[in-house]
Amino acid sequence: MKLSTQAFSVAVLSCMTAGTAMAAEDTALSQMGLSFSGSAAATSDYRFRGITQTQSDPAVQAGFTLAHTSGLYAGAWGSNVSFGSDSPSLELDPYIGYSTTLEAIGSKPVLDVGVWYYNYPGSSDLNWAELYGKLTFKNAVAEGDSILTNINYTNDYAGVKADSWNVNLGYSVPFGATGFGGVFGVGYTTVDEDKYSFNGDDNYVDWKAGVTYGFKSVSGLSAELAAIGTNTETAGLTHAQKRAVETGAVFTLTKAF
Repeated sequence: MKLSTQAFSVAVLSCMTAGTAMAAEDTALSQMGLSFSGSAAATSDYRFRGITQTQSDPAVQAGFTLAHTSGLYAGAWGSNVSFGSDSPSLELDPYIGYSTTLEAIGSKPVLDVGVWYYNYPGSSDLNWAELYGKLTFKNAVAEGDSILTNINYTNDYAGVKADSWNVNLGYSVPFGATGFGGVFGVGYTTVDEDKYSFNGDDNYVDWKAGVTYGFKSVSGLSAELAAIGTNTETAGLTHAQKRAVETGAVFTLTKAF
């Protein structure tokens, strides 16, 4: 059964309430070597690697992670989605992985590997799994900054049994003690053109450039305004289809807990 956006909004609030309850049990979790974290967000457009997943409409999103001191972790993330008529209305993704600090390397980057399962309840033909590997470098260029490099692979892109690779480079940096910061990213996606294409192409580039702000008065609350887009060919597309891939402004408000 498909869930409505309203129902998912209720689920987001429930997730936030659950986060408060989990925080109260933090001591019990830590005794087992476990830690809980999560977030809830509202965004003007859910963009995945530059392409809208909500037909350029707003989305509410939430996720949580349960991590062990060994480096193992598992969690789930969800958002409302819309791909047109008869499309699923919910994306609910479980994931599992392993994270560790590479102490032997001077900059001590964090290595993170795992499996992410893109899951659309009621539309199992769209479900697909992806392997990922990430390296995060802290204080790489400036105090408090972060460089993220990641590579992703699947042999079932968008549920059509197509091989696909994605690589991404991201950078975030605080602007001193102002609460403001900058976020930048560029990604490249390629897919088996015999089974899938991006308006005739087997690859595309996506990008993101924006400004963030962390609210000092509310712990874990942050805002982001970013320009997000792709170089996907738009000839022959409708206005709505062009909006889905062209550069647009996206505002997101996130509460971490």
